Amino acid sequence: MSSAGDKAAAQGRVILPGATIGILGGGQLGRMMANAGSAMGYRFVALDPTPDAPTGQVAQQIVAAYDNREAARELAQRSDVITYEFENVDAGVAAMLMEESYVPQGSELLYTTQHRLREKRAIEAAGVKVAPYAEVRSVDELREAVGRFGLPCVLKTATGGYDGKGQWVIHSADEIDEAFETLKRAGVDLVLEQFIRFSKELSVIAARSTQGEIRTFPAAENIHVDNILHLSIVPARIDEALQREAERLAARIAEGLGAVGLIAVELFLTEDGELLVNELAPRPHNSGHYTMEACRTSQFEQHVRAICGLPLGDTSLLTPVVMVNVLGEHVEPLLDLVAKPDASAERRGVAPKIHLYGKHEAKHKRKMGHVNVLAANVDEALAWISETNIWRV
Repeated sequence: MSSAGDKAAAQGRVILPGATIGILGGGQLGRMMANAGSAMGYRFVALDPTPDAPTGQVAQQIVAAYDNREAARELAQRSDVITYEFENVDAGVAAMLMEESYVPQGSELLYTTQHRLREKRAIEAAGVKVAPYAEVRSVDELREAVGRFGLPCVLKTATGGYDGKGQWVIHSADEIDEAFETLKRAGVDLVLEQFIRFSKELSVIAARSTQGEIRTFPAAENIHVDNILHLSIVPARIDEALQREAERLAARIAEGLGAVGLIAVELFLTEDGELLVNELAPRPHNSGHYTMEACRTSQFEQHVRAICGLPLGDTSLLTPVVMVNVLGEHVEPLLDLVAKPDASAERRGVAPKIHLYGKHEAKHKRKMGHVNVLAANVDEALAWISETNIWRV
């Protein structure tokens, strides 16, 4: 694009079905995006270093490292629009692609959400509250911040880290030196967060299109086990006013940060009834998988609509649902279950919808798939999950 004006005009571009969508990343989010978009008539090509990656099983794939600029240029040449399926894509490559292709999400939000300090400051600038935090550059600064926040508190690397990695919950002053030295080895900035005593963890998926239209999905109530998302319960077991407020905050962040596509907003509901933003993800999100059968429009179709400039879909909830993650240790018992009639599901009137991601190795604690349990109410779905014994392995 030859000028800033051209770039601004491109933000309103409409990419119709029949076009090719390029995806930076070839994991399960890209796979589900490609499945949803293919049903609409789009073609897909993914860039991922793993041969036969989950997305590569349902779309074309360029096998190369994420920071391989020649491979990124090939992706650009084969695509009419480019998106990304996880936020640790090289921001420099994304910026380069903006000059050579059409990347409606841009690289600025990617740059912001790749760094916890930048992200928190951007959320605050949008007028939304986050938990108290402090940048930590030395063990003395850590000791001082711990003194202000009290114990326990959470030390995190500002970049990288997911599913509990890259963080240390400090329970006593004796841990301060070890926590600092351990996390500092990553060679990145550190941030200390006050430990929030919350009653529930919530998330809202918001979509903002290239036309500026914003829609939010119903808030999910999330339960984590060993710092990995285990359950997303929808509708969340909170009152309607809190649900509306969570969705309002997510829409405000999407607007304030100029998001295009999806942005997942994770929140704490404190014991005092206050909503605080924990973190963001500028992409489809694990806690939005429930939308695949339970909403009129899935998060994956919505993302395609948003980046292609189509009108956004209706996000209404069709049925109560509980999404439960399938980790490596759950795959074999799940396959045993689906091979025979499910008396518990029939008795409880629930419909388990199984999604496996095509990963080749079922490693312990690795996300391999999920099950959306559709039910007349979430209690029946939770009872089915408990009865199967799969998630007690």
